[in-house]
Amino acid sequence: MPLVATGEIVGPAERAGLGAGAFNVIQLEHAQAIVSGAEAAGAPVILQISENAVRYHGALAAIGRATVEVARAARVPVAVHLDHATGPELVREAVGLGFGSVMFDASRLDYDANVTATAAVVADCHARGVWVEAELGEVGGKDGVHAPGARTDPAEAAAYVAATGVDALAVAVGTSHAMVVKAAVVDLELVAALRAAVPVPLVLHGSSGVPEGDLTRVVEAGLTKVNIATHLNVAYTRAIRDHLTEHPEVVDPRRYVAAAREAVAREVARLLKLVRAAA
Repeated sequence: MPLVATGEIVGPAERAGLGAGAFNVIQLEHAQAIVSGAEAAGAPVILQISENAVRYHGALAAIGRATVEVARAARVPVAVHLDHATGPELVREAVGLGFGSVMFDASRLDYDANVTATAAVVADCHARGVWVEAELGEVGGKDGVHAPGARTDPAEAAAYVAATGVDALAVAVGTSHAMVVKAAVVDLELVAALRAAVPVPLVLHGSSGVPEGDLTRVVEAGLTKVNIATHLNVAYTRAIRDHLTEHPEVVDPRRYVAAAREAVAREVARLLKLVRAAA
């Protein structure tokens, strides 16, 4: 199954009222686990590499190329996506490595500056056939639209999409990043209002904090791309801790990292069904 463009996953999912699972890659094992889980579920999947992960590795090239190769070898459709890029240089590098989409994050800028910066990235990416996700900045203040308590205004969201030409929009509906407890309360009425107002697919960031029953409900209400990172990190870390507790003599990282990779694959398969990416 060849590497596919993100729009080839998100577009059909939106039209069918289904979800598209997008999971963050930190190490090569994450990419392998996510694809393994998607294959087990028989569902397409999006591999995401964030600017924070790039910073951890010191550069994009190595982890980016490895992730693209994992995607190319998959037995289900897999897209590779740059997450939360704050500068056009990293965007251009990702496009050059074969990423089919980028999330350009100008949410810390005021509205007018966000529109100007995002529109420029969109124009450049569209000229190269690359899909662009973005988010509003003004609604959430300096912490962006996913600050606790932030909400996206439907009319402003529609105007922003028209002004920038983005292909998808991340919206603030009650979640925030890096939640390790499932305590987020998603405003489903707002989701429906945004779906009615905004002509492009909607994206939920911070989905690790959403109660699992609500993951299905947010997709049914109109969100399409569902981003999950922290939840997988919890599963990955717990599996390593458990393995080392049970096998204190182990020093070969392949043993305990393999256990983590298997745990993440199981979670991805399960979560893809919860977001209705798989039957």
